Amino acid sequence: MKRRALLPLMAAAGLAGCALGPAPREVRLVDVGPGWARNSVNAVVFRKNALVSDGDWQYIAYYDDEARVVLGKRRLDSTHWTLQTTPYRGNARDAHNSISLMVDGAGYLHLAWDHHNNPLRYARSLQPGSLTLSGPLPMIGQQERSVTYPEFHRQPDGGLLFFYRDGGSGRGNLVINRYDPATQAWTRLHANLISGEGRRNAYWQSTLDAHGTLHLSWVWRESPDVASNHDLAYARSRDGGVSWETSEGRPYTLPITAASAEIAAPIPQRRELINQTGMAADADGNPYIASYWRPEGSAVPQYQVVYRRDGQWRRLLLDWRRTPFSLSGAGTKAIPIARPQLMLRQRGGRPEALLVFRDEERGSKVSVAHITDFDARRWTLHDLTPGSVGAWEPSFDTELWRRRGELHLFVQAVQQVDGEGQAQVPASPVRVLEWRP
Repeated sequence: MKRRALLPLMAAAGLAGCALGPAPREVRLVDVGPGWARNSVNAVVFRKNALVSDGDWQYIAYYDDEARVVLGKRRLDSTHWTLQTTPYRGNARDAHNSISLMVDGAGYLHLAWDHHNNPLRYARSLQPGSLTLSGPLPMIGQQERSVTYPEFHRQPDGGLLFFYRDGGSGRGNLVINRYDPATQAWTRLHANLISGEGRRNAYWQSTLDAHGTLHLSWVWRESPDVASNHDLAYARSRDGGVSWETSEGRPYTLPITAASAEIAAPIPQRRELINQTGMAADADGNPYIASYWRPEGSAVPQYQVVYRRDGQWRRLLLDWRRTPFSLSGAGTKAIPIARPQLMLRQRGGRPEALLVFRDEERGSKVSVAHITDFDARRWTLHDLTPGSVGAWEPSFDTELWRRRGELHLFVQAVQQVDGEGQAQVPASPVRVLEWRP
């Protein structure tokens, strides 16, 4: 039986715009097993997913201290995990090379791992719910030699979408494949949905809303230097990713380029704008995009939410931070704050949100901003763990949140040396943080 811990949720009022809410409920931390901690490869924000549920079961994937891919499963609400070390390894020394996991509508696990401008590495379970994987499989067999940032998204019919970048930083295109559980076959939806035209690339985040609409947003990067990130763009698809349009319903001519993209928030280069963050949609299908960058006239990067309401793009500035930092250079950066994840729900007919993050100002704990009113700028800050999680970034069980409104986070204390360096630290416990907000 894995050890579990019940932790009191520590609350602290934020600064401008914050009102202290009622005492939140307890959280639970459930141990899984020891994982690679020498960099942040197990705990980067763009894992889709690190943790995922299907029916009564939940699945997890991570690298152990020998960079082997470990799979696990448990019954939801149980603390006992069944773990299986797969025959696969990854170059865990590169924090880009994370593992992404999803379950299709027939119950098969799909796994992609070890990608940073290298050939596709993909497998799926031999049986529904099984932890035993197939050998390496192709998907389409084309544009699979330079894969980065693989992401799975499960559609309402149980089919899967697979997003990845074809190409490199500053010169890549977005590819989308679709998987049909009935035929167990992949088809190509788009060989180049968002084109960098050989001069730039898009760093995206995506979400499916309750109506099945696929929302996609991204920042442009002009070179491998993160300082060249700029602008926040948007597109949506109402037919499962086949055709795309702007927020006003204007059809895009594909591929989308820098000249044709709808700009949800104009942001200049060198504003400490981060890439690959969080996205959600409310009950009416309005998109919400969480990121951080430095507001005009300020030296301090702040978390911000760009959202669509009443036919207009709006912006919520969460201005509690007081410590400046700058972003520049290539590779995985050592940054004092995490890229955020965003979850939305309806309360009293009005959307409210949880923005999950980590900030050195708060002791590098797992923290959450509970946004109770976007228009009135009201939020409350809480810490969900008593101690530091190092360079951790949030990844959560998207399917459990969608079905039950329960937040399960993949949590591991990890280190990150700037520019793909490695910390000389032992393996640390992989845990699942459970909270019913």
